[in-house]
Amino acid sequence: MSTADPARTRRVRPTGGAVVAVVGRPNVGKSTLVNRLVGRREAIVEEKPGVTRDRTTHTAQWRGRRFTVVDTGGWTPGWEPDRDTLDAAVTAQAEHATEQADLVLLVVDATVGVTEEDAAVAGWLRQGGRPVLLVANKLDHGGLAADLGVFFSLGVGEPLGVSALHGRSSGDLLDDIVDRLESAKAFDRPADPRDDIPGVALIGRPNVGKSSIFNRLLGEQRTIVDDRPGTTRDAVDTVIELADGRAYRFVDTAGLRRRKSKVDATEYYSTVRTVQALDQAAVALLIIDASEPVGEQEQKLARQILDAGRAIVLVWNKWDLVDEERRERLERERDRLLGFVDFAGVVRTSAVSGRHVDKLLPAVDVALEQWNRRIPTAALNEWLADAVAATAPPLNGGRTVRLRYVTQVAAGPPTFRVFATGQVPAGYLRYLERRLRERWGFRGTPLDVAVRVRPRWEERPDAPPAPARARSTRSGSTSGSGSKSGSRGPRSPRRRST
Repeated sequence: MSTADPARTRRVRPTGGAVVAVVGRPNVGKSTLVNRLVGRREAIVEEKPGVTRDRTTHTAQWRGRRFTVVDTGGWTPGWEPDRDTLDAAVTAQAEHATEQADLVLLVVDATVGVTEEDAAVAGWLRQGGRPVLLVANKLDHGGLAADLGVFFSLGVGEPLGVSALHGRSSGDLLDDIVDRLESAKAFDRPADPRDDIPGVALIGRPNVGKSSIFNRLLGEQRTIVDDRPGTTRDAVDTVIELADGRAYRFVDTAGLRRRKSKVDATEYYSTVRTVQALDQAAVALLIIDASEPVGEQEQKLARQILDAGRAIVLVWNKWDLVDEERRERLERERDRLLGFVDFAGVVRTSAVSGRHVDKLLPAVDVALEQWNRRIPTAALNEWLADAVAATAPPLNGGRTVRLRYVTQVAAGPPTFRVFATGQVPAGYLRYLERRLRERWGFRGTPLDVAVRVRPRWEERPDAPPAPARARSTRSGSTSGSGSKSGSRGPRSPRRRST
């Protein structure tokens, strides 16, 4: 059983470029301020404390300068009587964000004034020595500006009053952020080039161990892990680099639940972020709890991955809880419920012990290679001739369908178009897909096989009428000039020889 330390073979790539961390006690409007800074609604916002838990990164741009904004959960002091293990984990994530930041925005509530929690956060930031910009949020009314003087007692500088909800003084805040980052020469570091890094999304229903596997892959506690389902609410992405220079952008997502008649805003936006993460990924790791029966939810998630055109790897997690009887049932459940993804690679893991987590990256490499694979047109047409010779397409309206040629029009996923004289049924397309996999494998990637109809010449609506076939005649002149080019009369009957 392999339990190799992931940190020895790969490392988490630090966020490139300038980084700004947004911290503060719960429910002061940090996520609303993040959305205002980046100019779009990326962070989940709801009118209740504790919505944000993991630290998430977002890209902002102002005055031609690009920087990363890190949203964090609410920071709570250790003496808080209601603080539990989840609150402690959220606080640890916020503290980790400030350690990598060039500038820290301490957000306070201008309508409440200075609280004991605000003073505790400010004292902790002063000890850390990071540059701090004090932001007094919820300044929705001009009369509150006169009360900002009380925040000087925090000892982190002059407060800047803003309204993240209405955008008041947001431009001044962005100017101040860019000025401070320029003074710190934070823009001199190269930005993080993520466009060419393949994305790998961890998909699954709640409480199947996605965050545990995510942390095992990264070799650090990047996301919060708790026994309660639904701990992860936002998509958390991190770039890791291997020793040979290859890089991957892993995205931990919120668990996708069954559709209910009524869902709250947090669950709705968590689902939206998960779908967006899947659309931006190249490979999806479908995490399944192997100790529980495979159900309809796993079927829907697998179908959603295929509909998005993403490569797929099945990950049976919690394998340490599976006995021999459960293994036999699991194979039958897979054949019955997930037979439409029988081409996917399978990795059996235990996030708790680290069993076979090191096999996930090789499986991702195989799926990614096949997802981007291209087949030469000449080889494809050879294959098509063999496939048609083995099983010809059925008649279409009583007429024979000719498959003229095939070509691959795209990769990621491999997309093939067969040019034919008529439509073919879906069953024959599945037959062609099966023959493609028998010939070239395509392990772990869906295939897009379709027909483009190019009808016969006489059936094309814009084709000119076919020229009439000329009749063979002997023509001559009808004039009485006595030349031999005149029209001949009827030929005399041929004499029969006696």
